Amino acid sequence: MTPKKKKLTLVQRIQRFWRETTGELRKVTWPTPPEAWKMTRLVMIVMVLMALILGVLDFAFSRFITFLVSL
Repeated sequence: MTPKKKKLTLVQRIQRFWRETTGELRKVTWPTPPEAWKMTRLVMIVMVLMALILGVLDFAFSRFITFLVSL
């Protein structure tokens, strides 16, 4: 037979959560400031490109739908 697990109180659960969270955050490899700026610039470039692509597609499809409706 398996032993029953002891029910933890709210305070004990919060303490365990905090301890596990800080332990995991110590394992994280944080980017250096130059790496963070490089990634930020990359995200901004991709965002602008996607906005342009979606804008052109929206314009083209709206013109196409307007053409179809006007027939």
